[in-house]
Amino acid sequence: MSGSAPRPARFIDAHLHLFPEALFGAIWDWFDRNAWPIRHRLQADQVLDALQAEGAAAVVGLCYAHKPGVAEGLNAFMADLAARQPMLVPLGTIFPGEPDEQEILRRAFQVHRLRGIKLHCHVQQVAPDSEALNATCQAVQAHDGVLVIHAGRAPALPATRETIAGICGVERTARMLRRFPGMKTVVPHLGMDEYLEYRDLLQEFPDLYLDTTMAIGGYFGGEPPIADLEGISDRVLFGTDFPNLPYPYRRELDTLLASNLSDKARQRILWQNAQKLFGLDAKDQEEPYAR
Repeated sequence: MSGSAPRPARFIDAHLHLFPEALFGAIWDWFDRNAWPIRHRLQADQVLDALQAEGAAAVVGLCYAHKPGVAEGLNAFMADLAARQPMLVPLGTIFPGEPDEQEILRRAFQVHRLRGIKLHCHVQQVAPDSEALNATCQAVQAHDGVLVIHAGRAPALPATRETIAGICGVERTARMLRRFPGMKTVVPHLGMDEYLEYRDLLQEFPDLYLDTTMAIGGYFGGEPPIADLEGISDRVLFGTDFPNLPYPYRRELDTLLASNLSDKARQRILWQNAQKLFGLDAKDQEEPYAR
């Protein structure tokens, strides 16, 4: 995957997708029919091997439950993967409101030792301010975990855009955060079409972060200028959606490296913020980036 652009001395990819083989295949088939062709058809261990080859210091692995009854199996899968791959920071999932929800969440943190929970409002058809999320938010807070929640309206397919707009949006995310103050939360894709509103929301919620996943590579158009991230660089994580990408892995990484962001802002986005949020090893903290 490596290209000719300079490689950063240190980076953390805070948004990878990891699933069992059969489920990965089903997801890729769905993307082929409905979204974009997946360029990197790699299984979970191969994904982590590829990122290690790229020089990633750590990666945050995400999965999501698309229906009731699969979360416990996915959480066990993530725990087993992390036991084999030390670079992985594993997050689990839950289908909000499913039977035995509280026990699944308890096991996610106390048995599987996962570091947080991933929710996908589009896939799970649940609003971020829905009371169905209360058990998840309570468990995340009780275990000092991180909630990664795709609560923004985009990216969305034209056929589902109206439905998703009815359940997602920055005000609904704000209501969730006001109900659970202090909950460590990451909203992916820089909030996409509501980037400015999510940027403003960072002022109210000091434990809210955004990630760059598929938002700075020029794929969707109309994306926020990278220069604007300078002012919020302490609240932005680098992420990619790998391997579910229609373009080469290095596209957004190289875009950040070639940007006019200050070295300090680049360091924060590429690894320091994720290191702090997930409590990772602080060695080499002052190592500079290759430009």
